[in-house]
Amino acid sequence: MKSSQSFVSLLPAVLLGLAGSLAAQGIPDNVPVDLPDVTDHIVAHPPAWVLGPVRATPFLATSPSGFSPAQIRHAYGFDQLTVTGAGQTIAIVDAYGSPSLANDLAVFCTKFGLPAASLSIAYPQGKPSTSDSGWALETSLDAEWAHVVAPGAKIVVVVAKSASLSNLLSAVDYAVKTVGAKQVSMSWGGSEFSSETSSDSHFKVSGVAFFAASGDRGAGVMWPAASPYVVGVGGTTLKLDSSGNVTSETAWSGSGGGVSAYEAKPAFQSGWQTAGKRSVPDVSYNADPYTGFPVYISNYSGSTGWITVGGTSAGAPQWAAQQALVNASRSSALASANAALYALATANYAVDFADITVGSNGAYSCGRGYDLVTGLGVPNSEAMVPALIAK
Repeated sequence: MKSSQSFVSLLPAVLLGLAGSLAAQGIPDNVPVDLPDVTDHIVAHPPAWVLGPVRATPFLATSPSGFSPAQIRHAYGFDQLTVTGAGQTIAIVDAYGSPSLANDLAVFCTKFGLPAASLSIAYPQGKPSTSDSGWALETSLDAEWAHVVAPGAKIVVVVAKSASLSNLLSAVDYAVKTVGAKQVSMSWGGSEFSSETSSDSHFKVSGVAFFAASGDRGAGVMWPAASPYVVGVGGTTLKLDSSGNVTSETAWSGSGGGVSAYEAKPAFQSGWQTAGKRSVPDVSYNADPYTGFPVYISNYSGSTGWITVGGTSAGAPQWAAQQALVNASRSSALASANAALYALATANYAVDFADITVGSNGAYSCGRGYDLVTGLGVPNSEAMVPALIAK
């Protein structure tokens, strides 16, 4: 694989739900583009890919479907916490952004009875000269659902002028150095490349937690999720009963995961995996588009309304929001999110995590403890958040 300069663009990792569930690809410049046929669904995974939604007009609905904020908050235990993330800033880094984001987030909050969000949008490279419906949908997903988990936190959407890797990483730097965010969500990524370790420095910032989608096409490793300074977020299929209680949670077949070709095994993974290199994901969250999240968006390929989406990019902003809950109650931010999470798992795994033991992503299967499909598992936030606050 070539260096990072071989990426012509990166696409968001969101997947459409019942309104359409396939991903287009952004491929390094020396790899032929091979768009999947609609019959391939979401489990196909070519050897080199960057994920994004199909560029087709979806069937947007006039009312939401999928899990409501109240259901997700109950499923993961957020409704048992009193902390809201007040005083914290969640930075969401996406390309192109969405010109209707403020309005769409307000509609989302009103529909679900959420408090009004504190939202600001930064354009450190200037406003993009064009819009992109796929990235607009990703931006809406990220902002709306980060607010669900941490309704008291400030959300700053840092918009990269284009989907080039250099522009996205520049936006990450802005989120840290200028915005001062202690939790950063990155719902994008691409195939590993031989010089990726030289770009890991963008995330080697003590006290700042970075979260990235692990990928939506099954077994395979994406960067920046593979960086040892980033928490890679995989995916599950969540099932709830009529009261909103979890009846099952299994691996989602699209969850990206595997062993890095270039990143050294970090110390925090010692005792959890036996590979000689860094492995992903670290943790997981609901991602199956058929058990997905409702998102409100205006002018998506000419339509306005509600769409149900999934993908590991849905988990990245919600894990970042959980980190805001933690940091809001600490005198200083956790130095390393990954080190803290693996230490927590070592100390009290069955209490702080829900281990996912059923399912696979094609090449790898789930099992007890850490695996290359769902990592350590999903959060039991009712216990995990207080435990991280106390560390």
